[in-house]
Amino acid sequence: MSRYFNITGCCNPQEHYMVNLDSRLAQIKEMVDKGQYFSINKGRQYGKTTILKALREYLKSEYVVISMDFQFVSTSEFATENSFVKAFARLLWNRYRREMPSEIEEQVKQMKLSLDYVEADLFVVLSEWCEMSSKPIVLMIDEVDSASNNQVFLDFLAQLRGYYLERTEYPTFQSVILAGVHDIRNLRQKIRPDTEHKHNSPWNIASSFDIDMSFSVSDIAGMLTEYEKDHHVGMDIAKLSQLIYDYTSGYPVLVSMICKHMDESGNWDNLSFENAVKYLVKEKNPLVDSLINKLEDDKNLRNLLYNVLFLGQKISYNIDNVVIENAAMYGFISNKNDCVSVANRIFETRIYNWFISQEATDSRMYSEGVNDKNQFIQGNQLNMEKILEKFILHFNDIYGSQPDKFKEEDGRKLFLLYLRPIINGTGNYYIEAQTRDQKRTDVIVDYLGKQYIVELKIWRGEEYNTEGEKQIAEYLDYYHLDKGYLLSFNFNKNKQPGVKTIQVNGKTVVEAVV
Repeated sequence: MSRYFNITGCCNPQEHYMVNLDSRLAQIKEMVDKGQYFSINKGRQYGKTTILKALREYLKSEYVVISMDFQFVSTSEFATENSFVKAFARLLWNRYRREMPSEIEEQVKQMKLSLDYVEADLFVVLSEWCEMSSKPIVLMIDEVDSASNNQVFLDFLAQLRGYYLERTEYPTFQSVILAGVHDIRNLRQKIRPDTEHKHNSPWNIASSFDIDMSFSVSDIAGMLTEYEKDHHVGMDIAKLSQLIYDYTSGYPVLVSMICKHMDESGNWDNLSFENAVKYLVKEKNPLVDSLINKLEDDKNLRNLLYNVLFLGQKISYNIDNVVIENAAMYGFISNKNDCVSVANRIFETRIYNWFISQEATDSRMYSEGVNDKNQFIQGNQLNMEKILEKFILHFNDIYGSQPDKFKEEDGRKLFLLYLRPIINGTGNYYIEAQTRDQKRTDVIVDYLGKQYIVELKIWRGEEYNTEGEKQIAEYLDYYHLDKGYLLSFNFNKNKQPGVKTIQVNGKTVVEAVV
């Protein structure tokens, strides 16, 4: 069977197209060789299980690797020490009984049948196994989130910590690796929220895991090269790799989703890529469902993302802030120049769309976009100039007699409310992060393979406006485009509203003023 792009479950190189993990595995092995205990905490579908399975193979020549998954331990089995020990022993027995010394095998067999054992008994047996083993033993546990809200699991961590601290006296694991979305410290806060226990985690022996698991441009190119060798589709690997990275920032499952969609379409050109992105920003999937659910449930997260996206605020990336910590833990945000940034364009567009959808039902501007949407398509291209002209008419109708009600963030929100139903189903948009601030925002519209750049800004005087015209000309040069659009919100009494076309440094700029 030929290989394919996998977006569910674990990947392996025999069945799936995937990036080369060797450099990451080598870095993790260095931590194991040093005897470090650590957690791999990443957002959903970030490749944690894939890296653990690959690591098991990578380490097996030098280590005995015990790999477990707490998804196979039920909630009821976490209820008491006895039931947890029985479940843990069952997992060991089912998978590793042939590798156990006979003395250990008998004890583990008894544990999985009896309710008389507690965690201290389990660790005595594990310590004996570590002592008898011809190779150092590494323990890896996936899906530790399954132990959420459970004191028994924290007691398990305490045993690991105790043996780690006394490892010169009592044989124990060479390394312990726990993987899941949630940091162990967050699990502890859920169970014991008082100050004393919040700051005294039994997992404070863990080393930091700073290995980048996202895919770089070269990682993506390597995967696409393997595909090209098999299928000879003639894709521009360098260009596509950069495009995929630009939209996903290397979030593993998003990369695979785009590649899978293009593979199934049979095309690897710009339009196919645009369609893949359009699919990701419209259709439901477990990763985005998780993001939207968190937005709906967490007011603080909503405020954080609204302030970044619509107000253009530069919020310091302070991991001691629990809202920022949790958003980063789920993979929704990243640290960009020490400021909070949405993790990738796909997430950002979904979040913009979610905020807009909250207002669309009651928004006159959205309704006008729905009514006008068939007026702007000419030969499979958007007439952006006409879109701006109609937007000005509607804006003046809504705000013309009451400009004091307008707030700066309303500009980009209203334009996106008007634009979205016009391009919905055919095109996409995203906000250029480098220019999103309280002064200006660049909206990039992709429509049937053609790009349109619209800079939005608040009028702050003629000099500032001239500078804005030069900036968009430079931006057009970067994108290899000859024409761009400038939308200014001007509330001076002597303003000259309307649309005009000017030439700036060899570029055509359509300037609209409201």
